[in-house]
Amino acid sequence: MRRRRPTADVDRPDSEFVFELAVCQWAERDWQPNHEGDGVLVARQLGTKRRRWDTIVVECDPDALRRRAAFGPDAFDTDHLHVLRNAPAAWTYYRDALPDPGYPWRYVRESIHELAGRDALETRKRGNRIEIRRRAPYPDWITRIVAIENKPDLDASAARNLVSQLERDVALGLADEVWVATAATGDDIEPVLLTDMPAEAGVLTVDTDAGTAERVWQPRTLSPDEPGTRILERPDDGVSGARFEYVDAEWKREKRLAIAERAYERGWRAYASTMRPDCRHFRLDRAQSGVFPYCDAKACRPTQGECRGSCPAFEPEPPTWRSKGWPVEGGPGAAIKRLLDDRRRRQRPALPGER
Repeated sequence: MRRRRPTADVDRPDSEFVFELAVCQWAERDWQPNHEGDGVLVARQLGTKRRRWDTIVVECDPDALRRRAAFGPDAFDTDHLHVLRNAPAAWTYYRDALPDPGYPWRYVRESIHELAGRDALETRKRGNRIEIRRRAPYPDWITRIVAIENKPDLDASAARNLVSQLERDVALGLADEVWVATAATGDDIEPVLLTDMPAEAGVLTVDTDAGTAERVWQPRTLSPDEPGTRILERPDDGVSGARFEYVDAEWKREKRLAIAERAYERGWRAYASTMRPDCRHFRLDRAQSGVFPYCDAKACRPTQGECRGSCPAFEPEPPTWRSKGWPVEGGPGAAIKRLLDDRRRRQRPALPGER
């Protein structure tokens, strides 16, 4: 399927998107958790409303991760988690069972009904009261969260912007570790080490051709269980003071769990949902460093912005391709999505309905 080869390769460097996929594949294969025996989940483009990281590595307790699978493959948001983490073992009126959420109880009732619809919680009515009971304890499955910022081409302007971002990450302390990943140059001293990076941030140099990475600067472990500082503004005029606010430890715990939940659902292979694998020119290309989307029409690894229906080279799959049987039932594009989804599920053992 789709074995038409281009007449010539387009000579261009890999994009930040391709570099990001290479980092994710390396982390899934070779990341060494801080606690022996832990597993890892890798995701991309996750974070908070104010900050989104390129790559997230969630270090997990393997037994607790299997118990998490009983709740299904979809993520829970912070409102859902408030209910799940406090749901009682015996039938209890929901207002007696749950701590005050700090927002109207009608939103708690909405979350309860949504969780019941997903079979994550049991509910019943006694008179006009809604009682709840957990189906299983929600497990404490997260050991650590590691955030990686990807900058393959770290020129001067990119370095300045990155320093500001890393300083905010270190001050907030939402992740246990913060890293920056950049392309290896082969110099005796990597240029990234000569930038004014915070000493608390680690540095990875990545060889995307070989699919390897080297830890050239070890990070300091941050304090996600303690209050943090959110830097709101840092003027560069040398006179004005910075604006900041404190965030409490409970807020950080809730955000970390919500980030991990989205990582559980999405992983890093969800790029196929925002690209066009149903184009006849789209295929997956296996390289030494991993598997990447490839466009035969442009003879390159396309970005998500390039691979869309508005692309002038886009050609839908012929209907006859979609009438074939296994393993391309529904067409090669559908088969690619199934393949990526199956690979994602392998990292999440014991999911119900696993193929």
